[in-house]
Amino acid sequence: MPTESHHKASWQLAALAVVMLLPSLGTSIANVALPTLKLEFAASSQDVQWVVIAYLLAVTSLVVAAGRLGDLWGRKRMLLAGVGIFTLASAGSALAPSLWALVVARGLQGAGAALMMALAVAMVGDLVPKELTGRAMGLLGTVSAVGTALGPSLGGLLIALSGWPSVFAVMALAGVGALLLATWTLPGNLLVIRQWLSLDLPGIVLLALSLGAFSLATTLDANMSVRAALAVGSVLGLIAFVAVEAQAASPLIQLHLLRDAELSSGLLALGLVSAILMATLVVGPFYLSDALGLGPVATGLVMTVGPGIVALVGVPAGQLVDRLGSQAVTFTGLSGVVLGSGLMSWLPGHFGLGGYVGSLALITMGYALFQVANNAAIMGKASADRRGVTSALLALARNLGLVTGASAMGALFALGSRVAGNLGADAVEAGLQVTFTVAASLGGLALAAAWWSHRSQNLVRSSQNL
Repeated sequence: MPTESHHKASWQLAALAVVMLLPSLGTSIANVALPTLKLEFAASSQDVQWVVIAYLLAVTSLVVAAGRLGDLWGRKRMLLAGVGIFTLASAGSALAPSLWALVVARGLQGAGAALMMALAVAMVGDLVPKELTGRAMGLLGTVSAVGTALGPSLGGLLIALSGWPSVFAVMALAGVGALLLATWTLPGNLLVIRQWLSLDLPGIVLLALSLGAFSLATTLDANMSVRAALAVGSVLGLIAFVAVEAQAASPLIQLHLLRDAELSSGLLALGLVSAILMATLVVGPFYLSDALGLGPVATGLVMTVGPGIVALVGVPAGQLVDRLGSQAVTFTGLSGVVLGSGLMSWLPGHFGLGGYVGSLALITMGYALFQVANNAAIMGKASADRRGVTSALLALARNLGLVTGASAMGALFALGSRVAGNLGADAVEAGLQVTFTVAASLGGLALAAAWWSHRSQNLVRSSQNL
């Protein structure tokens, strides 16, 4: 009987892993198609970028609402709905007759991806014993990293063989397979469907608009006045969201939960560390090509080191969490990020490519350890009826960190290069030093947040024992 139960759980985790893989592929696989789409539709670079922006915008804006829908109406039901939307939107993308039709389809694909990302992690708590949560989170983190790393190379191969529509056609076929596997293996809904009135529609709209404005402010290629207006709109929207949530009968986010030290510090640390990870992806290509003189192929190979290490470390990190506890692994991972960032600001200038790769390996290994431990700790404390929205908050913190990192760390690199007053490789080297000196400071802030959470928990335990 235990063997049969283990076999069933393995298939269920495999289904969640496939569901987690597809949104990661969706994030990175289309980027390589942008030059082809520019020629195909005779469009500008700014216009074709919306193929990527629309997807990221939908995921970031809707992921919290997606998690709440799973809590209210059943996680399996909404997960399958997400896979279905993702699959149909992928097919629509492959058949898109114009660029803007493709952009709309990609936005719908992102909406499906938001449901998939939020609820795949949330369902771990429904399926896996608490003592094995770390390993399950490690598996999903590994699969997500593999999808992100595989996307560009797979997309380039498909375009070379069959043209750009094949990129989306393959995702549609994979979506059909994921839908069948999830339908067959995952258990029925654990929650009774609630009334439509229990859904906080004003909160969902306000949060989606606020996050959408923030994402546009940090990614849109527009003048400063437009971006400033979007940033102000985002802040005002968040203020309105907090006011609405305080009065809502069934709020999208119970704001008092954010007073929990472990949850709030975990979300803050995840956002900061994700910004550091994005710095390696944004700054890396410029440094490798302009300072070290690597060609496109060599640059691409070096860039796969980071996602590759995250993929390799994910499952062992989960095993460490189950064995040692989340706190020890969290501190170890964050320490690795801080040390790696500090070394990245110094080692490449003295040891070239070897210094860069060694620093990158330490940053990404630390990130993988931290992410698994942080997710396991936060999801382990989430009540059954809040797992969806808690998982969504983790995804939101990560996405906001990535979006902010892409904008802020990229701008910091450019500023550091200009301030140096030099040209060529020396300016790029200066930009790298400035960027990762700041990154090390952000990592230190994340480490301080984790320490504060640990101290708060110890104080609570002490007071309970008195």
